[in-house]
Amino acid sequence: MNQTIAAAPADQHFPHLLRERRRGTGYSQMTLAADAGLSQRHLSFLESNKARPSRAMVLQLAEALALPLRERNRWLIAAGFAPLFAERPLHSPDMASIKLALDLLLKQQEPYPAVVLDAGWNILQANEATHRLLSVFGDPSALWQRVSGDGPPNLMKLTFHPEGLRPYIKNLDELGPGLLARAIREARENEAAATVLATVLAYPGIPARWRLAEVWTPLAPVLPTRVGIGEVTLSFITMLASFGTPLDLTADNLRVEILFPADGFTDNFLRRPA
Repeated sequence: MNQTIAAAPADQHFPHLLRERRRGTGYSQMTLAADAGLSQRHLSFLESNKARPSRAMVLQLAEALALPLRERNRWLIAAGFAPLFAERPLHSPDMASIKLALDLLLKQQEPYPAVVLDAGWNILQANEATHRLLSVFGDPSALWQRVSGDGPPNLMKLTFHPEGLRPYIKNLDELGPGLLARAIREARENEAAATVLATVLAYPGIPARWRLAEVWTPLAPVLPTRVGIGEVTLSFITMLASFGTPLDLTADNLRVEILFPADGFTDNFLRRPA
């Protein structure tokens, strides 16, 4: 019996992916060609499907456009090549050095909270300071059950869920648009992030205007997060850490989010005995 193999949709073809990515990042053909080390004429031929790229050329263009590794695999497949970058479980033997680095970083951040996140903002690891901070707002296990159900603990859900930390965030009108603007950018690159973002945007009480990158006059060099219960208000600034030269999809997606005290009161609060 004859079988018909469906052709890939036009928007999955390499010329389309290249053209739309270049336009979306604001590159002209001349600029991208110079960055990728090829002529503008050659780039034009690649975008119009008049020339086929080599495997090395796909990777050169992907590097010039700073594509995430998962997207580089997608481009390779679209151009007719096998994917290059593997996706190893975090606890696999090949990832031992990655896991050790994460464990050391979380431990060294004590008494400040720190969590390891994947691309969908799921919390893969957390230090003891994180658990101590969440206990201020009740039983952490019950809190995670309310916001994430039977799924993995998720930082974005924790922040915006009406039964999560949202009622305790004192500067939500400032923080909400800023966090969601970052989340929307990240969701364009990752399907898991897009799924979580859709869930968060559907929560009751999320203003439609927060879907836009609202602009306000900054009062400080970094936007703090202020959370409070009763008379106690804690203020944090956030730093994100990632691996500098990842060659694995899991490593490429990992981020460590660290909360540092933004004032002396918060610092003293975090350093108090458990």
